[in-house]
This record gives sequence, C-alpha cells and structure tokens, in this order.
Amino acid sequence: MSTYAPGTPIRVEMSKWGERPHWEFDGIHLGADEHGEWLGVPAGTHHHRPGAEFHSQVAAVTLVPRGGWYAATLHAPGSWVDVYVDITTPGVWDGDVLRMVDLDLDVVRLADPLPEDVREEAARRGHVAGAIYVDDEDEFAEHQVTLGYPADVIAAARSSCDEVLATVRAGLAPYDASHRRWLDELSRRTAS
Repeated sequence: MSTYAPGTPIRVEMSKWGERPHWEFDGIHLGADEHGEWLGVPAGTHHHRPGAEFHSQVAAVTLVPRGGWYAATLHAPGSWVDVYVDITTPGVWDGDVLRMVDLDLDVVRLADPLPEDVREEAARRGHVAGAIYVDDEDEFAEHQVTLGYPADVIAAARSSCDEVLATVRAGLAPYDASHRRWLDELSRRTAS
C-alpha cells in the first residue's frame, strides 16, 4: 500500500512477463478506500509502450486493489469504454512508481451509447453498446506457452478475471458508478 498524500504524482509502469516493457503513464494519487488505491489519469495523459502511444480522450481513475490481481480503469463519459480492467500481477510500489505485470486478459464494459466513430468496429466484433466481455483470451493462451507463465500465475489470472467479470456484470461496487467521487476529486485537483 502506498503512503502518498492525495495529489502526489505517480508513475505507472506495466510490463509483460519476463520484464518486457508495456504501457507506461503518469497519474495522480487520489486516495484509498475499501476497494484499494485510486489514481487519477487526466484527459490528455500520454500513454506509451514500444511501438504504440496515445493521449487519453477523457479523464479516468484507476483502482489498484491491495493484493488483487487486476487494475481497473473507469472512464469519464465520452470514451468508447466505461470500464477496462487489466488482469495483472498485484501492484508493487517502489517509491512513487507503481509496477504490475499485464497478464493479457481484460474485462471490458463498452460505453452506452457508443461514440459514432467506434460503432462499426464494435459491431464487426459482435459487440453492442454496454456489452461486457473478456478480451485477449487468445493472447493469454498463447503467452502461457511462449512466455512460460507458471501454473499458479495462470490460475490466479483466470480466477481474478472470472471474479471481476461477475462483479462488473452484477453492477457491484466499484462498477456501480461509485467511482464518480474519485473522478470528481481528479477534476478538483486538475482544475486550472
């Protein structure tokens, strides 16, 4: 668990198994509650990994549960996605840097309504506005072999994915809009 005051800048460094670089971005520590640590990611934040980069469209908050095998990002309205949960190893704090290993599986809840520019792609994939699904199961299966995931990591990732999927589908906290208080806190801290 971090010991940072709200407003402290935090660096998030995700990797793939075997210490391969993955997504990195900067955020703001917002606080903690019964679900874990909350980080704010303002709109326009630069995210990058080898071979790809983007600037976030909307503000988001990321929940890092204490000891949990995931990081849940909940977006402000205006994005193609409401909820995007990366199944990861438990987050490890190293000073003001938070590190996790991305284990491929993602639990996704699409926005409802979907922005016009993503409707066609969603339909092509068989998804509608508000759809909840697990993404990248093929990548998870492939990486179990090519990256050599240990059996206990495979089991923990699958268990976490199943639990998160059930919680998102049931609309339970923090996937019940209770994250909005953290979005409001981010907005307050980043208002010019």
